[in-house]
Amino acid sequence: MMHSLRARLLWWVLLPLAAFMLVAGVMAYDASRQTAALLQDSQLLASARTIGEDVEWNNGDLTAKIPPAALEMFESPYQDHVFYKVVADGDRLLGGSPELALPEGAHDTYPVFYDTTLDGESIRAVAFRRQLYNSGEALPVVVVVAKTQASRKGMLAQLWHPQLVRQGLMLLLAVLLVLIGLTSELRPLMKLKEDVADRDPMELEPVRVDHLPTELRPIVDAINQCIARLKVHASTQRQFIADAAHQLRTPLTLLDTQVQCARQCVDDEPALSDALAGIHRTSRKMTEITNQLLLLARAESAPSRNVAVDMTQVVSSVLEELILAAQRREIDLGAELQDEARVAGNEQLLTALVANLVDNAIRYTQEGGSVTARCRREGDEVVLEVVDNGPGIPAEIRAHVFERFYRGMTNVEGTGLGLSIVQRIAQSHGGTVGVAPGEGRVGLVATVRLPVWKD
Repeated sequence: MMHSLRARLLWWVLLPLAAFMLVAGVMAYDASRQTAALLQDSQLLASARTIGEDVEWNNGDLTAKIPPAALEMFESPYQDHVFYKVVADGDRLLGGSPELALPEGAHDTYPVFYDTTLDGESIRAVAFRRQLYNSGEALPVVVVVAKTQASRKGMLAQLWHPQLVRQGLMLLLAVLLVLIGLTSELRPLMKLKEDVADRDPMELEPVRVDHLPTELRPIVDAINQCIARLKVHASTQRQFIADAAHQLRTPLTLLDTQVQCARQCVDDEPALSDALAGIHRTSRKMTEITNQLLLLARAESAPSRNVAVDMTQVVSSVLEELILAAQRREIDLGAELQDEARVAGNEQLLTALVANLVDNAIRYTQEGGSVTARCRREGDEVVLEVVDNGPGIPAEIRAHVFERFYRGMTNVEGTGLGLSIVQRIAQSHGGTVGVAPGEGRVGLVATVRLPVWKD
């Protein structure tokens, strides 16, 4: 069963065309056959008339002289056999082949054409009758000329085969032109398919209907209506997450403050102090998750990318904020920055991207290790690399690190949302992110590539 629209359209176009060609071919064959038969019959009749004109009275007897011209007209490369017979008064043979059969009746006003056999060969013959008069006496004379069918078949082939070739070439040309036409006319459909297939999952903008054929516009309108509904649903969902995270921040902050006050009041009760310390850690983690969820909701909203952001300054400000966290773990936090590393995007989100990468590197690198942030321009891209000499990520779990709430190591505090947020921010800015082992397969290199700002 054909599912290709191009193949089905081609089938419906070529089917009637092939039927027309078939009918035209049959009609052309029939016309060629009739033409070949007419020319053959004309030769036979001309030969019979020539022979009949040379039948005459000689001293009261009929004689038939066969002129060479009567038989030379049948010369052809097909080497047909020619037979003749002259009969007077019904049964008196004046010359020719006696075994050549006569037709059932010969009219005295027009010749009779017929098909017969001789020595097992199919032949075409004509019987021509004329009256000869001598002293008032009329004597009927029948002249029969026949020939085999090789030249007629050859003539039919000469007339029919070129037409068959021409019709075949016309059909092939029609197939080629139809294929070119279908390819050209279906190009907007393929372009529409690529437009939809190449979209980012969060790109919920309507499909453009410019330059689309009228038949495709209802389909595109239906797709746009579906996209509009999805956009409303996604926007509502993101707004709910953002609102929920925002509403949770205040009570969680208040809870954290209250727990700290309670710990100061119960220092003489170790059990209660330990419980309050656990509550404090849990509330801090809930606050961190809430902040990350709020940031993720913001990242999934399409950022404004018409503002130039200097990634060198972003990295510098992030490192200044995280230098204390690195010093607490005795981690050497460094930077390798180049100028002219500007991208188009949202500065707050890009700051969160860098902060998450550097914070992850500090968290997972052993004490006394090193973390280096590099930022440079490569062609039309700005490349950000965060390199550490920590334990790295095993190859079998490297493909899962960008999944939400996935944590490759459970002995380090974290929410499992950091790299998901980084990926979402990079994608929303038209970039990519990846992780790979460091030099000598030591540590980890997280690489973000973003399109450079174009003035």
